Amino acid sequence: MDQIKLDKDMQQCKITVLFGRELCLRITKLIRGSSTFPVTTTIVLCLSLSFFVMTLGIFINNGARKFLFSDESYFLMPPLQPSSCSCCLCNNSSSAASLQPSPFKSSSGSRGLEDWMIGPEELWHEMSDEELMWRASMVPRISKYPNNRTRKVAFMFLSRGSLPLGPLWEMFFKGYAGLYSVYLHTSPEFTKEPPETSVFYKRKIPSKPVKWGQATMMNAERRLLANALLDFSNERFVLLSETCIPLFNFTTIYSYLINSNHSFVGSFDDPRPMGRGRYNKRMWPMISLSDWRKGNQWFEVHRKLAIEIVSDVTYYPIFQNHCKPPCYMDEHYLATIVTKTHPDINSNRSITWVDWSKGGSHPTRFVRKDVSEEFLNRMRHGFNCTYNGSMTTACFLFARKFQPNTLEPLLKLAPTLLGFNP
Repeated sequence: MDQIKLDKDMQQCKITVLFGRELCLRITKLIRGSSTFPVTTTIVLCLSLSFFVMTLGIFINNGARKFLFSDESYFLMPPLQPSSCSCCLCNNSSSAASLQPSPFKSSSGSRGLEDWMIGPEELWHEMSDEELMWRASMVPRISKYPNNRTRKVAFMFLSRGSLPLGPLWEMFFKGYAGLYSVYLHTSPEFTKEPPETSVFYKRKIPSKPVKWGQATMMNAERRLLANALLDFSNERFVLLSETCIPLFNFTTIYSYLINSNHSFVGSFDDPRPMGRGRYNKRMWPMISLSDWRKGNQWFEVHRKLAIEIVSDVTYYPIFQNHCKPPCYMDEHYLATIVTKTHPDINSNRSITWVDWSKGGSHPTRFVRKDVSEEFLNRMRHGFNCTYNGSMTTACFLFARKFQPNTLEPLLKLAPTLLGFNP
């Protein structure tokens, strides 16, 4: 209805202007044909008549005038063009049809707080790493959430490609939708997508090449953290590889992490050449030798600490510039800065078990013949540690490195030993 009224008012305005212009021309011709009127009088009369006609048109078309000059208009008024009319009356022939729509359009729908707190439906985006870190570092100034959100655990997989032990994880996650999020960082050339029924379906994040022993490894870990932080429901963040397996069922691991008062980042002072020997004096004074720590790269952190990691612009560049092989950034960066800046919220231990007893640059790889109930129980309850100030034998929730041929025996033991839903 408003558009119809506008068209009608504009048409009336156009008719009024045309009428005034025609009347001006006729009077001019009449005066020029008479020898009794001087030129000055002719000009004054024409101007007066033009002003009268314009004023009359404005009052007649008051509705159109209000629309065109209102601050709430969704249209932009084109600039007036100089008139070529001999009686100085503007001849704007553009009318309503030439008005340009504003590039800003109102939203057709509305979104509630739940929509903003839950992570994006599509993980794929076009943000650079710098833009992603900036976005992920945003923190609400009000610490208490205005609604009862469901706290989730973010399972972040750093893998070259597919997950050979994926079926075991599918069994692990079964029946607990809404309590976890899954994120995959794979090689960029890996494009294979699992079936739509899989928990890993469309869970890949924008990734970049990763090389062992280089800063790109730590870049990938921070990239996973930043993407997972976009979902405000994610409370705990655990880094895993394609060779990792869970040692307990979902409810046990979920409760262990959600109720923990600490994060789990391995950190210790190693006096050996492979520890302190990797310290670069150029890191001083921001990072001293007494600050230097070593640890397991397979971490688990609380949301507060995750935000600190992705927003770090003080220590991260120092490690990128001065921690290069034989210094391995993924073994020293988190262990050092967490102990240096947030020692009170870290347990100084990892919850991912690995076997370094054979020495070398890589931990022991486990194959089919290694998998047994006794072996798994030793990892599950064969150690002592503290949890929220109390002693416990449940120190490790995950283990690695398990080769693809271990899948079958693991699937057989999972329902009875680990309590997985079959």
